[in-house]
Amino acid sequence: MSGLPEVSAAEAIELAKNGTWVLDVREQDEWDRGHSPLGHLLPMSALAERLPEVPTGQRVLVICHAGSRSLRVARSLHDAGYDAVNVVGGMLAWAAAGGELVSEGPDEPRIG
Repeated sequence: MSGLPEVSAAEAIELAKNGTWVLDVREQDEWDRGHSPLGHLLPMSALAERLPEVPTGQRVLVICHAGSRSLRVARSLHDAGYDAVNVVGGMLAWAAAGGELVSEGPDEPRIG
């Protein structure tokens, strides 16, 4: 996508297992239903004021539900000098690729 790095969900899972920072830009309710235990929630709606929480000097995998919000955030971060990479297909693809999911609460984790 015109210079914006992207990875598949399977690649993202391996990168995350090896310590790459995972930025989940979904909203709190989506996160609560199901997310990667390796993820860090910074909703797209709050990213501007929480930008200092995003690490600099290292790769950041940006993920959302299906990939459109993460694409916008990854592009914005990349343009601002971050090593931001979009996860194609988002958490839907992550779950389909066998990525671990946890939930916040008693229900089984789910995406959607």
